[in-house]
Amino acid sequence: MDHRETRNAHVMERLHAGFERHDVEAIIDCFTGDGIFDVTEGPEPWGERFQGKPSIRKALEALFSAIPDVQFVDGTRWVTGDRGVSEWTCVGTTTKGWPIRVRGCDLFEFREGLVARKDSYFKRVRRPPSP
Repeated sequence: MDHRETRNAHVMERLHAGFERHDVEAIIDCFTGDGIFDVTEGPEPWGERFQGKPSIRKALEALFSAIPDVQFVDGTRWVTGDRGVSEWTCVGTTTKGWPIRVRGCDLFEFREGLVARKDSYFKRVRRPPSP
């Protein structure tokens, strides 16, 4: 792994640790000032886009508020050049009491050792019809 890849892998580890602690400031610190966080659902093909630290902060606060016990487990991460991938399972319970367990991944773009873009995807879980 070259210096750039080592630096990018390190920021992915810091980001993951911030998500484990629900530490919004630690997560925000991993993004560039104009960073992009594309979440899985939204009005556009890329979901909903949050760009810039204030916007990303609002998205993270909404996530941790809607799923107070959210965790990303069973993860793997790797970097090549200025791109990276993480795979994970999102588990938690919404404030309405609905359990969540979905497998997903993030595609990363890095710039100067920070996250320039985090693009999230997850599997859709089919629920059996209600009786």
